[in-house]
Amino acid sequence: MDIVVANESHFKYAQIISDTISESAKVRGTGIAQRSPEYIIKRLQNGNAVIALDGDKFAGFCYIEVWGNKDFVANSGLIVHPDYRGQGLAKKIKKRIFELSREKFPEAKIFGITTGLAVMKMNYELGYKPVTFSELTDDPDFWKGCQTCKNFDILTRTDQKMCLCTGMLYDPMAKNSHPQAEKINRKTFQRLKSIKESLFLKKKKVSPDPSKGRKLPKG
Repeated sequence: MDIVVANESHFKYAQIISDTISESAKVRGTGIAQRSPEYIIKRLQNGNAVIALDGDKFAGFCYIEVWGNKDFVANSGLIVHPDYRGQGLAKKIKKRIFELSREKFPEAKIFGITTGLAVMKMNYELGYKPVTFSELTDDPDFWKGCQTCKNFDILTRTDQKMCLCTGMLYDPMAKNSHPQAEKINRKTFQRLKSIKESLFLKKKKVSPDPSKGRKLPKG
């Protein structure tokens, strides 16, 4: 498996990347903004994306978006083809796109918004911390990208203050956290994780049989 910085030679994968993102949104039933092949091609063209390939077969993808005059960058569109899920590939792609972001934009704050527990955990391990949306970019074009998400109405109703997604931020200029601050950050992550689990990982409930436990009339 090769995870490489994308370029024009990878344009042929734009359609399958777009389709995989769309299908994943349908299966998960949560907020994933759709991306057209044309949109994907722009990210492939400017070297702000990584693609995972098994020979010449598409396996995964993630890209960088630049906001606020390069003050912020977002690692977006993380996706793994169904044939390659459950193998730890998403974590490897996430790590590589994070490294590419640090190489190309060393002073930028790296952020993301997600409903996915797995992505939240990966971000946390890379040094991100949970933050409010007010600490992310205020670039209106970024938030326009959420328009294709099924939860966009929540975002608009709250004036972009909150949604079902969790905002997470890596600040390269921040000093090493004090142990107590790290402890608080860990507690915050665990609390958010619990909330996400209750919202999106609902356990199947078996409806009780109304006939059970019912007392029969005497006589």
